[in-house]
Amino acid sequence: MRAIRHPPIEEIALTQVLYALSDPVRLGVVRQLAREGEATCSALDHGRPKSSMSHHFRVLREAGLVRTRTDGAAHMNELRRRDIDERFPGLLQVVLAGGLGAADPD
Repeated sequence: MRAIRHPPIEEIALTQVLYALSDPVRLGVVRQLAREGEATCSALDHGRPKSSMSHHFRVLREAGLVRTRTDGAAHMNELRRRDIDERFPGLLQVVLAGGLGAADPD
C-alpha cells in the first residue's frame, strides 16, 4: 500500500483550505471530525458513493485539513486542528461556529 502524503504546515495554503471548505460535503466532514474526533471514512460518508468520498478526502488532505492513517483495512481521519490553528489563527473557530456557508448537509 502506498503512503498517504500530508503537506507540511509551511506548505498549507489559505487558497487550498478555503477551496476545500467551499464544498458542503467537505465542510460537513470537517465539522463532524471537530465534534467527534478521529473517524473512519465510512463513518463520515453518510451513504455517499465511495468514489465521491475518496475525492473529497483527497482534497481535504491536500489542503492540509485532514490527516489520514491506515489501521488495517480502515482509513482513520482526523482534523489537523493544531496545524491549521497555528497557520491560520481563528479560521477553524469561524468555520466550526457556522460562519462559513449554510448548515451541514447531513
